[in-house]
Amino acid sequence: MIRFIFLSAIVIYLINQLFYHPILETMLSIAALLAVICSVRYVGKIVLTFGVLFLTFGILLMFMSDASIFDYIFAFGPMLNLLTLFALIPILALPIRLGNYSNDVENVIKRKVSNSKQLYMVSSGVSYFLSSFMNLAALPMTYYSIRSSLKNYPIQDKERFMARSITHGFGMPVLWTPVTPIVGIVIEMTGVHYGSMIQLLIPLSIVGLLLDWVMVTIYTRKENHLIMHQEMTRTKKEMAATVETNGKSSLVRLSHIFIAIILLNLVIISIEQLKELSFMLLISLLVIPFSFVWTSILGKTKEYFVGLKEHFKNHLPKMKDQFFLFLSAGFFISAIHLSGINSTINSVVSEVVSFTGIQLFLVILPFIPLLFAFAGLHPAVTFVLIVEALDPSVLGISPFVLALAMLGSAVPAFLMGPYNATIGVMSNIINRDPFKISNWNIPFCTTFLVMLIVFLQGVYMFTS
Repeated sequence: MIRFIFLSAIVIYLINQLFYHPILETMLSIAALLAVICSVRYVGKIVLTFGVLFLTFGILLMFMSDASIFDYIFAFGPMLNLLTLFALIPILALPIRLGNYSNDVENVIKRKVSNSKQLYMVSSGVSYFLSSFMNLAALPMTYYSIRSSLKNYPIQDKERFMARSITHGFGMPVLWTPVTPIVGIVIEMTGVHYGSMIQLLIPLSIVGLLLDWVMVTIYTRKENHLIMHQEMTRTKKEMAATVETNGKSSLVRLSHIFIAIILLNLVIISIEQLKELSFMLLISLLVIPFSFVWTSILGKTKEYFVGLKEHFKNHLPKMKDQFFLFLSAGFFISAIHLSGINSTINSVVSEVVSFTGIQLFLVILPFIPLLFAFAGLHPAVTFVLIVEALDPSVLGISPFVLALAMLGSAVPAFLMGPYNATIGVMSNIINRDPFKISNWNIPFCTTFLVMLIVFLQGVYMFTS
């Protein structure tokens, strides 16, 4: 039942976006309301707490605004664009899974890696590479492709090694990849063009990855390098004859993912320039045809449709927390607009900015999503609340700088928030406490935040 309601809401949203009609708008709001009602009994305590708070404060705002019963009903649904993206994006992992690219990753490691520092760089690099296209699916795929190789290296805490390398690499494409819902929500709500943002965001993400590698190089002890070199020399000689050919062919096959990433971004940028479609709607509409064409090239059409059916059967019911929380937050946002309290919030924040100065405000801003992430609120919800509450033109900040600040702050929020999906998935994979993984990521996230703040100050001075 719950799967049918979720799927109905997504389908109605897509049809309504393409062929708007008041009846479809009504059906969409009713489907969103039913999704909230049906989800409430299944969600976790933290999600339930935030959801109830959003609904309670939303109802109070609507009541004080003398809203009609129809206003209450139509207040549900604004966040279905993001939920649709969450529901469809994992489909992009199908061609990578069906193509068995994880075997190619193993072959490359056996052929190219000689010490733990190199293995760390490969692990984070592969995670960066895969998350650019697969989002959360990149975490288990990277882990299971590389974990078996760790026995050849003298690494004391192998799970810590894997968690840090994979999550750090995973976090960097969050800045720019269109398959990340965070990028979609920030681009759409700030109104900036994806093509203009990507020119700065990709270099920033690469610098972040290099920063991680530099930190690893500094903390890696020289004596471990010597031990590793001695231990690996014999192993590499034994493997060289058997993996040389496979290694070359694996590099060629892995280039498929790189080409797919480039093509997807080119298609998005091109359509964005030609059509007046919302960014998140565009990504949602491209997911299935793009992944289908890729799997067809691989000769896996039949397996693709089986995987697609399994995705909608198994993945949608798992989104009950997201549907309840995001739709409740959407109701609260609608109530804020209806009551006009967003203007009051803008005035208050504007006075704060006038007192502190924009540059100090840009220092504080990246920490807000991180604080909410520790409270249990998903960064996407935090971003929606922040962007909805703040009017850049009133504050004297360009939407471009605000978008950069939001996307940059997503990195530490994902890597340190103990309740978000990134840490949760990694925790399940390595069987370690989420707070421990969060603590492991503190040094890198602290350094990245400093770099981000300096970057924002530079962009602000250049654009002001």
